[in-house]
Amino acid sequence: MNRVSIGVTLSLSLFLLGAPLWADMNKTAPALKSPAGSKAEQHITEGVEHYTQGHWDVAKKHFQEAVKADPASAEAHYDLALSLDKSGDHKTAIEHFKKALELGKDNPAIQQSEILHAHLKKH
Repeated sequence: MNRVSIGVTLSLSLFLLGAPLWADMNKTAPALKSPAGSKAEQHITEGVEHYTQGHWDVAKKHFQEAVKADPASAEAHYDLALSLDKSGDHKTAIEHFKKALELGKDNPAIQQSEILHAHLKKH
């Protein structure tokens, strides 16, 4: 079986299982660290630690606290969106990806994020 056949088989399998093909694109999308001095810094730091360990729900709680602490933090919204995506809440993830894109105009990691743009293309 060549690579194309494997890819088609895998894509078809995911489709048949009802999993959106873009749902897990962020396997390689790391959570972003907070700028130094941000009110959200502690929550983001703890969230990133849990996110990298695959503790999506725990990370999500920290990122939610980060957004509460600093609603203007693009990184907090972005990281929350990543954890929401991993938890299967794509609708809310899209809202936070949009907010991250709006707030993070000077952050190339956000502006060029494949997972963010994949979610926004779907809606």
